[in-house]
Amino acid sequence: MSEFLGEVGEVLGAALRVLPWLFAYVVLILLLLAVARGIGRLFGRARGDAMRRTVAFGDAGAVRSSGVASVLSVAAIFLLWAAFTGSVLVPSWLRAPAAYQGQGSFTYIAEAPDGTRDDATVTVVVHPNGEEPEAPEVAPGGGFAKEDVALIPAQRSALVQAQDNDEVTGDDGARVVALNGTEVEPGGDGVDLGWGRASLTARGTINIAPDPGWQMEAIWLPPPEAVVARLWEIAREGYRNASLAEHLGYSLFRVVTGFLLGAVVGIPLGYAMGLSGWFRGWFDPIVEFMRPVPPLALIPLVIIWAGIGETGKIVLLFLASLWIMAIAARSGVSGVRLSKVHAAYSLGATKAQVLRHVIVPNSLPDIFTGARVAMGVCWGTVVAAELVAANQGAGMMIMAASKFQQTDVVLMGIILIGVIGFGIDLLMRWAERVLVPWKGRA
Repeated sequence: MSEFLGEVGEVLGAALRVLPWLFAYVVLILLLLAVARGIGRLFGRARGDAMRRTVAFGDAGAVRSSGVASVLSVAAIFLLWAAFTGSVLVPSWLRAPAAYQGQGSFTYIAEAPDGTRDDATVTVVVHPNGEEPEAPEVAPGGGFAKEDVALIPAQRSALVQAQDNDEVTGDDGARVVALNGTEVEPGGDGVDLGWGRASLTARGTINIAPDPGWQMEAIWLPPPEAVVARLWEIAREGYRNASLAEHLGYSLFRVVTGFLLGAVVGIPLGYAMGLSGWFRGWFDPIVEFMRPVPPLALIPLVIIWAGIGETGKIVLLFLASLWIMAIAARSGVSGVRLSKVHAAYSLGATKAQVLRHVIVPNSLPDIFTGARVAMGVCWGTVVAAELVAANQGAGMMIMAASKFQQTDVVLMGIILIGVIGFGIDLLMRWAERVLVPWKGRA
């Protein structure tokens, strides 16, 4: 129980550390909203017209996406990405503070077993990660504590074995009692050095942590230009014996095929459940049982049933979309207003005509909404589907790159999947506007 509470505390602590950044992002959104509205009023757009449009919640066109907000949203994300990775695409005054690099020093006081004390200065060279600079020469000094030099990569901390070259070492019983004139205890609070922080470990070793700055290392988040350069390289030379077009084409084929199969089976199943109590009672337990099961949990069964070829990947994507489409179709049928059905029957319509002219048109908005959700889930599942012995695909490319810590390739794959998925969603929105113009109207 104590371990569980400790983990909960760590999660809450991480959430609290994120809150200031989340608050700053919300403030940025509200600030840009105020600026956009101010510009709109400056150029004469009446506030009352916007209010009259947005109070009609029953109209699908009451609230429309603001193009200005979309552009500002993408620009803000790009600027944050560039600023916190030290990108050359933004001016220096927009970049977050970088990690400390250069030469610093600190002084420690060592106490010998007989109680005598001596101090020595350690010169610390903080260098770019991946480089090995030459250590500067320093005079050892006259006491039993000797001057020393330490090399530390930027954005890293290191244990400095400063006592190893002393005449009276830790093995002889000597210990460090102060850093930069401040008394310290093993495992206690550290000392601010100005360019970093020094502290003693529980075993009395000096730990130096140079200021990491706010910028992220490329291994965690590469700058935008690195991702673009990698995209251009893979577009020209390919990745793991396949071109970029082949990787994306295989993923798109698998997603679309799995989605279409799920729609072909799921929509009639949803109609049957919405129109017949027998079919609903028969399939509802199955659908409601399978709906919360994540597609990733089905991978072992899919491998056993369908193998590791293309069939297995498409079956997994089919199962990811099937239940969503069935529930969307069932919801669409159940949501048809009874007054419309009675009106059709009063005009002499048959059951087939009611189904064709009343049920199907009024259920299409829910089906399109389900299709958009199912397509998004399929794109999210394709990475897992391509783990099953795939030689091509965006998901395979991401997973292979992650094994070699090629973060730029991973980020490039994620962006490409997102762009293609967004493009498909825009296409489905357009089809919905064309095919279901009555959506949101009584």
